[in-house]
Amino acid sequence: MNDLTGFQRDLLYVISGFDRPSGQAIKEELETYYESESNHGRLYPNLDTVVNKDLVEKGELDRRTNYYAITEVGEDQLHERREWEDQYVDL
Repeated sequence: MNDLTGFQRDLLYVISGFDRPSGQAIKEELETYYESESNHGRLYPNLDTVVNKDLVEKGELDRRTNYYAITEVGEDQLHERREWEDQYVDL
């Protein structure tokens, strides 16, 4: 997790909050958060990175649409990150 960019970590958080979202659903959620348009040239290479690191699973919904799902390794990494953050932030 410590070698991911902030954008890649945000991808993990978004994907973990949905049940097998499509790339388009992830894109829309990130655009809402960032309050700006997210282009395909940034989104999909970063999705490929988290897939290649086995943090996210990529599958096919239909011939044109892929889904993304957080893996057990990805969930573990998110929990470890939250524990690390919690030791510095007391809300």
